[in-house]
Amino acid sequence: MPELTKPRPKFLALHEIRLPLPGFVSILHRVSGAGLFLMIPLLIWVLELSLGTDPGSTANFKALTGNPLVKLILFGLCWAYLHHFCAGVRFLLLDLHIGIDKQPSRTSATAVLVVSLGLTGLTALKFMGVF
Repeated sequence: MPELTKPRPKFLALHEIRLPLPGFVSILHRVSGAGLFLMIPLLIWVLELSLGTDPGSTANFKALTGNPLVKLILFGLCWAYLHHFCAGVRFLLLDLHIGIDKQPSRTSATAVLVVSLGLTGLTALKFMGVF
């Protein structure tokens, strides 16, 4: 009898895998959670500077957050938090068997990406003083 399926690859070629959109959301959920966990010391330090009562800590905070690279890192962490939150709500709904079919799953994954990026953009505009 001829073999109907291709033999399994010996080595996994990651660049050849076509991952669906819900798969990307799942991977980004894990990456954002790991990033938030690893950046906890930085976030606590920035929080400590922002809550300081002496003028030196306030000046240090303003100087630190005025740096464009630090702003970019903080906006990245803001996106990580918002994406992790939105994807977490999506996964809770999937655990309740809501939206587990192919099309609703794809729609909810798109919604997670749009909402998290939109809220991050609004937050960035607020921090930049646009409104």
